[in-house]
Amino acid sequence: MTWDSPIQEIPIVASIALPRVALPSLNLAPVRAAAKSPLAGAGAAALLFAAAVFGLVKTLGPGGHDTNRVRAPLRTALAHAPQGWREALAPFRGHLNVSQDVIRLSDRPLPPPSAQGPVQPGQAIPALAPGAPLPPAPIAGFFTPGPAGPLPIIALDGRTPFQAYRRPFVPNGRPKVALVIGGLGLNAHATQQAIEGLPPEVTLSFSPYADGLQGWIDMARAHGHEVLLEAPMEPVDYPDNDPGPYTLMAGGAQPDTVKKLEWILSRATGYFGVTNYLGSKFLTSDAPYQSFVSSLRGRGLAFVDDGSASRRGGAKGVPRASAERVIDDQLNVSAIDQQLVALEAGALQRGQAMGAGFAYPVTLQKVAQWSRALNDRGFQLTPVSALAH
Repeated sequence: MTWDSPIQEIPIVASIALPRVALPSLNLAPVRAAAKSPLAGAGAAALLFAAAVFGLVKTLGPGGHDTNRVRAPLRTALAHAPQGWREALAPFRGHLNVSQDVIRLSDRPLPPPSAQGPVQPGQAIPALAPGAPLPPAPIAGFFTPGPAGPLPIIALDGRTPFQAYRRPFVPNGRPKVALVIGGLGLNAHATQQAIEGLPPEVTLSFSPYADGLQGWIDMARAHGHEVLLEAPMEPVDYPDNDPGPYTLMAGGAQPDTVKKLEWILSRATGYFGVTNYLGSKFLTSDAPYQSFVSSLRGRGLAFVDDGSASRRGGAKGVPRASAERVIDDQLNVSAIDQQLVALEAGALQRGQAMGAGFAYPVTLQKVAQWSRALNDRGFQLTPVSALAH
């Protein structure tokens, strides 16, 4: 398999096999005659070198789109490429600048497995020090270039973005309480308050429409928060309640669902899964929902919902978790307090419980207060990913 590649510079990270180049034949008799004089010989040698360089440049061209091209065997060029490069280049079609794209994909090396959270059966689960940041995204080997930006992929060794980007967790035997706070990235003040004011065990979810989304996700991971990306989904009162131009529609065909989802997923990197934004109609539509979870399965992502898809249960190959209650359905202090108490009661009964909330000021304030004493009341605050099965 070979691809046409414009040669703009000699790659420093990939060995590209160039074909033999036949240089223009030169009449060297005058040069040999003049070489008997040291001064003339030196001048003739310089002239010969310049002629050779000129011939090579004319043959290869300077690398523009309208110049000659050299067929570069991709298999040879990537024979010794580090992990993650080969599959990252696979989606490209047409002309490929091997040198530049390979360098761009190697900006951040793959951290040691112990720093990423995923472990193999029988291995000890690494603890994360309080306040320790999560590895910066993207992690090499877990993404590939897409039409609109990087897309998550399963690594060559079988590890998934769900495993790579989740927050490590070590249970201590206490009832587990998990909470995801969503709607982040649209309001700068609320987003910063959630990232800096909530414990790192609280999972944060971000709108794909947010400006500077990658910067917010980087900031959240630097503070220890694992991250979800929100997928806008059609509600029953659409279009009166319109989640935006990339809403996954209940009547959408499979290619349309996949195309919109890929745009959503390409907005940033560093998330371990996807959560719903609205979706009361989409999540009850069998064919579009199956297209959605099939795409997540192929990319190694989890699906976490706010309770709207709890009746869907699990999806083969897709880590799943559903919130049992939305803590701020009624937006007042007393109602939120009651929901948090009910969340604790559910954890006592079943060993674990998960809630969901939105980045309202009162929600952020109450969750910050509630979480401070959660450990003293005998519970373990838990990342949502730890409840995904």
